Amino acid sequence: MKRTDRLNSEYQKEISAILSGSLKNKEPDLKGIISVTEADVAPDLKTAKIYLSIYAPEEEKKRTFALIKENAGFVRKELARVMRMRTVPFLTFFFDESMEYGSKMDELFAKIHKDES
Repeated sequence: MKRTDRLNSEYQKEISAILSGSLKNKEPDLKGIISVTEADVAPDLKTAKIYLSIYAPEEEKKRTFALIKENAGFVRKELARVMRMRTVPFLTFFFDESMEYGSKMDELFAKIHKDES
């Protein structure tokens, strides 16, 4: 396993814990089920793309994502506390809609299957 792969999974785990722990305590308006679906740390370790999936009604989802983006610095600071590294990358959050897409496709396939019977 390459170092970046190890780092990606470590960041994914730690950021997930921060979002559901200290950030949730700091921002009680965080709603829904928040999953860190992927962490992609650049080889130079200066930046990281963090992909999130949020299961909540549309308005809550938008608000929660905005709160997480606003608190990127806080999440980075918390990461610095738990990770034993000299530098912690600048975090950029992205919305991962692949789970929603998969769910919609499942519904469509089920509907097609039902229509055929």
